Amino acid sequence: MDINLADVTIHVDENLDKATLDQLQSSFRQKDGVVSVHVDERRPHLFLLEYNPALVSGQDLLSITQFQGLHAELVGL
Repeated sequence: MDINLADVTIHVDENLDKATLDQLQSSFRQKDGVVSVHVDERRPHLFLLEYNPALVSGQDLLSITQFQGLHAELVGL
């Protein structure tokens, strides 16, 4: 069975402290369809997400940041 995966980078405008960063990563991972979440320690405002677009969209992932009161944009699809 083939699963098509997509990648998206989400840029968070705010500076995130460790607790907020951990919470946001956890929220992404809990979403059905998210396969992986990567954050570079040198760029903690950029989230690279791999996901199954049959289960979740980039817009759905962006809304997770907005639900937490953060401002963010999709950088790439």
